[in-house]
Amino acid sequence: MSTKGGPSARLLIAALSLVALTVAILQTAVVPVLGLIADQLQASNVAVSWAVTANLLSAAAATPLLSRLADLHNKKYILIGVLLVVLMGSVLAAVTASLPVLIAARALQGVSFALYPICVAVLREELDEEQVVRALAVLSATLGFGGGMGLVATGLLVSGDADYHRVFWLSAGFSVLVLLTVVIAVPSRRHRGAGSIDWLGALGLAVGLSALLLAITQGNTWGWISPATIAAGLGGVAALTLWWLWERSRRYPLVSIPMLTRRAMLLTNLATVFVGMGLYFGFLGLTQFVQTPRQAGYGFSASVLYSSVVFLLPGALAGLVVATLSGRFIDRFGARPVLMSGALTGIVGFTGLAVAHSQPWQVIVAGIATNAYISLAYGALPALVVSEVGPGETGVATGVNAIARTVGSAMAAAMVAVLLSRTSGRTGLPPEGAFNTIFVAGAVTAALATVLIAMSKGRRRRVDSPAATVDSRAMNHEWG
Repeated sequence: MSTKGGPSARLLIAALSLVALTVAILQTAVVPVLGLIADQLQASNVAVSWAVTANLLSAAAATPLLSRLADLHNKKYILIGVLLVVLMGSVLAAVTASLPVLIAARALQGVSFALYPICVAVLREELDEEQVVRALAVLSATLGFGGGMGLVATGLLVSGDADYHRVFWLSAGFSVLVLLTVVIAVPSRRHRGAGSIDWLGALGLAVGLSALLLAITQGNTWGWISPATIAAGLGGVAALTLWWLWERSRRYPLVSIPMLTRRAMLLTNLATVFVGMGLYFGFLGLTQFVQTPRQAGYGFSASVLYSSVVFLLPGALAGLVVATLSGRFIDRFGARPVLMSGALTGIVGFTGLAVAHSQPWQVIVAGIATNAYISLAYGALPALVVSEVGPGETGVATGVNAIARTVGSAMAAAMVAVLLSRTSGRTGLPPEGAFNTIFVAGAVTAALATVLIAMSKGRRRRVDSPAATVDSRAMNHEWG
């Protein structure tokens, strides 16, 4: 099956977009029902939060390794294997009434984070160079739109006194659909890339990232200066330091250290951390703001369904349109200017949320701006990463970029938890200033992303427009 242009290329892009939709739905759908899970399993909110933490830890541990496997082996088989694990986790979560088993199931679902970088690697292998940027834009549009649709679907499924298991049955059914789509539409290429798997390096990176994420996600619960938080944080730093030294000595490292430290790649990944933070400042901050009871003096007392459909869906739809068009913008102007323009839009949106949020239309308009920012960033960041690496490193490079986004999201979620944990003695609810701080933080991270991307221009070659500059033969020669 040839996919170099024509209907088969469009079919492949549609199929991989459906895979990207899986990532988004699994990432967001469970967050609104955490309180419902706690009630129905008679567990504390702290215990139930491990359903999110386990998912992030699994993602950090599995994504680089699975991305590297996709670079070396048949990408279709890796996609199928990951989707089977996700399906197993979804079914397990749907049938269990045990919190420990649910947490384990969420850990299995965490491998879904590797689906996006593998999809990027498939696109680069199967499509002509001029098609890749626009295909990435479609994938990023689906990724952003899927988050909003996951929230809407959750709101519909759990309205009233519904059982939370419905959410996981939805993810199980959707996983089956996506699995069949991959089997039918994704080509199977029997080739092996150069190199091998650095299993010890994979273990070291998994331990280091997991320990750091554990400190970030549980710091608010354990206490930021508690022995457990400090031990996890320092242990993560030590493990990553040893991993760095180990990788530098390997002929075939899990992740190329020269690639990671290249100016453009380093600054792009740092900018991605701030984009990931902006995603959660907007998603968590806006969701909890509109759901706050009016007795607090702000908020709209919105239900999960109402907040999803009225306040979040317009932004998700706008993000879908913007990200779909971003491929044309990137082709014409380059990925870097598009991303910087998007970040400026994010600054406007977050600032608007901070200074004017008394009327629903104000929140909706500002939410559209922040979603446009995230969608443009999601389209441009992979394009910048792909332009900086050879074809044999596409999966692992975009996998590291995805982990940077995950780390940023975890950091923002921890900051939101800290800010909203301080409640007013009169109402028992967070003060309005806490939300203002969250939205200002979103504007600040967008500004930092703008600065980093402006500084990230490669010195050795122009990388602004991957469609115009990526030459596979030259890259293979340069990185061997």
